[in-house]
Amino acid sequence: MIRVNNIKANLDVDISGLKEIIAIRTGLAPQNIKTIRIAKKSIDARNKTNVCFVYSFDIEIDGNEAEIYDTLIKTDCELLPSHAQDTQLTVRHHPQYRPIVVGTGPAGMFAGLALAKLGLAPILLERGKDVMHRKQDVAKFWQSGQLNPNSNVQFGEGGAGTFSDGKLMTGIKKSSLMRYVLEELAEAGAPEEILYLAKPHIGTDKLVKVVENIRHKITALGGEYRFEHQLIDLIIKNNHLQAVKVKMPSGEIEEITADCVILALGHSARDTFQMLYDRGLEIEQKPFSVGVRIEHAQQMINEAQYGRYAAHPALGAADYKLAVHYPDGRSAYTFCMCPGGQVVAAASEESGVVTNGMSEFARDKENANAALLVGVTPDDFGGKHPLQGMYFQQKLERKAFTLGGGNYQAPAQLVGDFLRSRASTKLGSVKPSYKPTVSLTNLETLFPEYITATLAKALVDMNKRLKGFADNDAVMTGVETRSSSPIRICRDENFESNIKGIYPCGEGAGYAGGIISSAVDGLKVCLIEA
Repeated sequence: MIRVNNIKANLDVDISGLKEIIAIRTGLAPQNIKTIRIAKKSIDARNKTNVCFVYSFDIEIDGNEAEIYDTLIKTDCELLPSHAQDTQLTVRHHPQYRPIVVGTGPAGMFAGLALAKLGLAPILLERGKDVMHRKQDVAKFWQSGQLNPNSNVQFGEGGAGTFSDGKLMTGIKKSSLMRYVLEELAEAGAPEEILYLAKPHIGTDKLVKVVENIRHKITALGGEYRFEHQLIDLIIKNNHLQAVKVKMPSGEIEEITADCVILALGHSARDTFQMLYDRGLEIEQKPFSVGVRIEHAQQMINEAQYGRYAAHPALGAADYKLAVHYPDGRSAYTFCMCPGGQVVAAASEESGVVTNGMSEFARDKENANAALLVGVTPDDFGGKHPLQGMYFQQKLERKAFTLGGGNYQAPAQLVGDFLRSRASTKLGSVKPSYKPTVSLTNLETLFPEYITATLAKALVDMNKRLKGFADNDAVMTGVETRSSSPIRICRDENFESNIKGIYPCGEGAGYAGGIISSAVDGLKVCLIEA
């Protein structure tokens, strides 16, 4: 194959038009181009008067490609290997007993998949329910405020990412493992476009089936899922893992002999973090971020990003990514932006309010939302205990619960009122999407002063980069605390903790920050990439 990069085309160009552009760029005759496959696709909206797509294409041509390549106009062209090299994977650990994977978010799923492919018959323990029953529990909570602490937006098959936008962007270094993850997701039912879009997403509605299909693949390969099975203790002797204790759906405790446990816990398994600390695992504090969900009319975001092209059907809902840094060391940024989505209740503990964002694949809801976060460090946590960041999160969540009225309503405030330091008493043009509902208040009473001050400055500065970001009627809903794990479970170069036989990975252990990076970390703990 020959790859042709940096092909710009207007939004209405069809495949025949793209073929002509490629021919002009390379000097090839159009009739000699046999096939065209998109390798990458992104939007260039820097010039609002000429928004366009930017492509990379893999093309197949008649004749000897290596010889023809020598005759091409070489601008932005490269000759790809004649045969793609499959990623060769070998097992990193050789346990005596069946390996146990704790958690079935991206890290746990892909660790389980790798182990199953290698014939090791892993046992996957999940404190929550399978994804379909979990979906029912989440809907019940959003409608009635009845929380199931073990089956919610944070806990259950698929992890926290299942009830999000299914965003697959990542800042980690590209590797064959990233492609491996994307191809497995596509094979499991994710849209094929995730293989080439610059900002791929799956959507919550499609993720449910993808997660279910990966489970079926793992079980077909000899793996075993045990839902509503919660890890509650470790049996350790001479610094080596001997067994795990698991609470079953009946309430009975089962002891499973084990010499290899992969901890893919997710960022919200606070009771498990406490147990691990009590059992002697080395844990340290780490920075994370807290803040609010901010909602705007999606139409306003479209117009700010795409100008006169805002309504073009080829573009869909626009997104954004903003960040500011201040001389006092504080920073603020937007995170997990959900175009055409909704703000969701994401609590996993009673008497706490947590927000998150979610979009379906179509991204066709009225509002856009994103986390607007301020970075916090161990100096802010109020103590040196390794779990102090976790306690910091809990304090904010319980305060938000009280401020919202004590029934899982979320405290909310209009941006205009927040910037004027006054409580909101009525909504404007933006109708908040959070369910059960919001309670209008003054968010200044929720946060420490340094967070409030940074949020206020960030709103003004971000508005300079994205017109309308600080619109008076935009809604801020609190509190967003689960952007990343508040701890890091220490591990060595072999991915092993200070307790032999225990391998922390993924977002909960402090080594990832999203679906792709978590999945890749789950693979790395299990596999050596050749």
